Amino acid sequence: MNLLAFAASSSKKSINKQLVIYAAGLVDNANVEVLDLNDYELPLFSEDKEVEIGQPSLAQAFIDKIAASDALMISFAEHNGSYSAAYKNLFDWSSRINPKVFQNKPMVMLATSPGAGGGSRVLAAATTSAPYFSGDLKASLSVPSFYDNFDMALGQIKNEDIKSQLVIAVTSLLDSTQ
Repeated sequence: MNLLAFAASSSKKSINKQLVIYAAGLVDNANVEVLDLNDYELPLFSEDKEVEIGQPSLAQAFIDKIAASDALMISFAEHNGSYSAAYKNLFDWSSRINPKVFQNKPMVMLATSPGAGGGSRVLAAATTSAPYFSGDLKASLSVPSFYDNFDMALGQIKNEDIKSQLVIAVTSLLDSTQ
């Protein structure tokens, strides 16, 4: 299985990137490609900008990466209760190329934050909207209080209950692609 994984964040120190890398590593026999949203930096989307420059090749490259994958795993950073600007902008450009951005790929959506909310608000928005963009959501999980529940030195979840929930989520993705 070709698994495309990324954090919906442009932070070089993204805890969501750490989470998605760990979670993707739990998928047995997967060929995992981890994207960095910094490689897809685009001008701020607007219809006027689209008329001016057309559809950016980086947005097409992102859509092509999704098309070439068998499954998706995304971990969402929560910025003021919503998506990060970097993710939302890339998503907006990509949706102009293919409104079915997720292309019926089975997917797991994650989120985390340093606080007790664990990015749950952005995760709720993402999971609610996924079907409208042809996302075949298999599971979702919010990881609260990242620094309390993730061992930074080992790069893994140390809370056994959360780890168990993550394994179940990952297994649902694996089961859907076999």
